[in-house]
Amino acid sequence: MNNLAILPIVLPLLASALVAFFPSKLNIVRKVSQALTVVFLIVIGYIAWLVFNDGIIVVQGGGWAAPFGISIVADYLSIVLVLTTYIIATAAIFYAPHSLSEQQEKFYFYTFYFLLISGVSGAFLTGDLFNLFVFFEVLLMASYGLIILGNGKAQLRESLKYVLVNLFSSMLFVTTIAFIYALVGTVNMAHIAERVEQVPAAQQGILTGIGVLLFFVFAVKAAVFPLYYWLPNSYVVPNPVISALFGALLTKVGIYSIFRVYTLIFVHDTALTHQQIFIWLAIFTMLFGVIGALSTNNVKLIVTYNIIPAIGFILMGIGLYSEDGLAGSIYYLMHDMVVKAALFLLIGALVVAAGTKDLSKMSGVIQRFPVLGWLFFLGTIVLAGVPPFSGFIGKLLLLRGALSQEHFLLTIVALLSSLLILLSMIRIFIRGFWGEKMEGITDNNRKVHALTIPAGFLLAISIFLGVGAEFVLPYVDTISTYLLDRSEYISAVLKG
Repeated sequence: MNNLAILPIVLPLLASALVAFFPSKLNIVRKVSQALTVVFLIVIGYIAWLVFNDGIIVVQGGGWAAPFGISIVADYLSIVLVLTTYIIATAAIFYAPHSLSEQQEKFYFYTFYFLLISGVSGAFLTGDLFNLFVFFEVLLMASYGLIILGNGKAQLRESLKYVLVNLFSSMLFVTTIAFIYALVGTVNMAHIAERVEQVPAAQQGILTGIGVLLFFVFAVKAAVFPLYYWLPNSYVVPNPVISALFGALLTKVGIYSIFRVYTLIFVHDTALTHQQIFIWLAIFTMLFGVIGALSTNNVKLIVTYNIIPAIGFILMGIGLYSEDGLAGSIYYLMHDMVVKAALFLLIGALVVAAGTKDLSKMSGVIQRFPVLGWLFFLGTIVLAGVPPFSGFIGKLLLLRGALSQEHFLLTIVALLSSLLILLSMIRIFIRGFWGEKMEGITDNNRKVHALTIPAGFLLAISIFLGVGAEFVLPYVDTISTYLLDRSEYISAVLKG
């Protein structure tokens, strides 16, 4: 039964190898990829049910006991994020054939897609820092292949920047792991959490320095202010389905890593790391993200910039380091993964319908495609946190946590950012969908409708997260309580 925890990593890895043998058999590869993804989603749903009913599932690689073997840990937080990943992957795989050209599909899109899902799942599930680095590299290698699909000049330019930034952060990551190993003699996260409590007082400053350095690594990957400069154009140039996968998953792996490390390991000086550094960076990340979203008429870039304030909201809850704060971050993280993927897919459909990415050159699209228009409006109010949708539930918990600790500036900035997010997105609806019908709107209704259906599926999930909060919130509360008490994770990994 314990071996089930490895399936979210192994299944897509095997699928990537399978579809790589038949790149030119597109009809077969499409159908097989879609069928496998749906089966994988069902399997992951079953594993999530087991975790919440029977407890944490731990796999020790090669039969070696922790901390000597490789630990794969399906706990409450990781399995929820893996399940969310597979929900997004299911929508993406049905969107891809209608969005990608045949040439892009033949250049191993489906292989890279499964490798990306395997790498993301591995990063969520791994129990040691070195293998977190390894899974980062797996998902990054897949993303390198995906970002250049299409061979456009802009893609090549942005992919070079994307690769260089990630190479630098990866080198810094493995160097920081070496520092941690030199200090505590282990890379297993549960074992590190035990060992840091035994670090002499004279070396606490070194430990704090390592913690800040590791945060810098994850902040680059999560696009925290001011380290988000590489993200907007890198996520705009690929095909919309690839942008959706990147926007929903890649930065979330970075923020998950902050979640894991700074609720399990570096909790010895929360007054500095959480209450000071994280809170102030959350404020600036929210503000600068929405400023970017308001500064452009490129509809893909508007959605891309809105990734950044979402990271600020999640970091806000980690900084509060309270039950409400962590619960709000977890809820907002799940909400943002799903709704951001949906919005990228809807924007892809809008660009096909209007024939342009420039908001100043489109109008009246809703007259030809009303379903697309109203789904986009629904996605906008879900993203902005209008009651009773999922964004509202997460923000309510975060604001309650901030006010309970008298973080009034943080509360004001969070509320202001929410209004500016709504403003940035409602511009697209008012100027792009509403108004007089423009010339040049596509007559390919079938393609636009096919692109709309997967986004509608994700929006339905997002609406359930809000309207069904009474069902979802107890699970989120379980996760936040669990994160505040490190002993269950440590015991499950080291003594299970």
